[in-house]
Amino acid sequence: MNHIDDKLAKLGPIQLDALREVASIGAGNAATSLSEMLNDKIQMKVPKVSILPIDLVPEIMGGADNLIAAILVRIMGDINGGVLFTLGNNSANKLISLLIGEEVNIEDNIGELEESALKEVANILTGSNLNAFSQMLDIKIMPDVPALAHDMAGAILEVAFIELGQIGDYALVIETEILGNLEVNGQFFVIPNPESLDFMLKRLGVDVD
Repeated sequence: MNHIDDKLAKLGPIQLDALREVASIGAGNAATSLSEMLNDKIQMKVPKVSILPIDLVPEIMGGADNLIAAILVRIMGDINGGVLFTLGNNSANKLISLLIGEEVNIEDNIGELEESALKEVANILTGSNLNAFSQMLDIKIMPDVPALAHDMAGAILEVAFIELGQIGDYALVIETEILGNLEVNGQFFVIPNPESLDFMLKRLGVDVD
């Protein structure tokens, strides 16, 4: 067992509850922003937070062959790596349709309008979550410009590896549900490099010699 594996083994319910709490704060902030943008009441909840090996991430996305929409954002500052926000096609279609006021099907086409709508939602969700983690861990996190992809989950993860260069072996997975008539489910992945994950775990009080 290496240094990071040893630390992750010590990550217990208290630390995961703390992560879930801060993710819930981020979801609440995102819901407020989405409600203002859509002029409709939006509620969000975070049912699950976990840290998973990267090779299991496609399963969370519905399987390596599942078509999804994903927005990748490089993050820099006290932690380095990337953030990946993913939506299944149905969830993406619902959100885009609500934002632009007409029915869409991203399997047929993603134009500039659809891409802009998805990036706007991703910016809100990503920013709200990163701000919550910055405050909780007392760290600086600076997001880069988001990049949109619509492809199979396995292919998107491969692109993330290429775009981010040396990436970590683990991802912090925050599953998000948008409640109400939308019935939208998404996943928010924080993929730090090994040094950044080590730093985050220390901030959470998980430390080993």
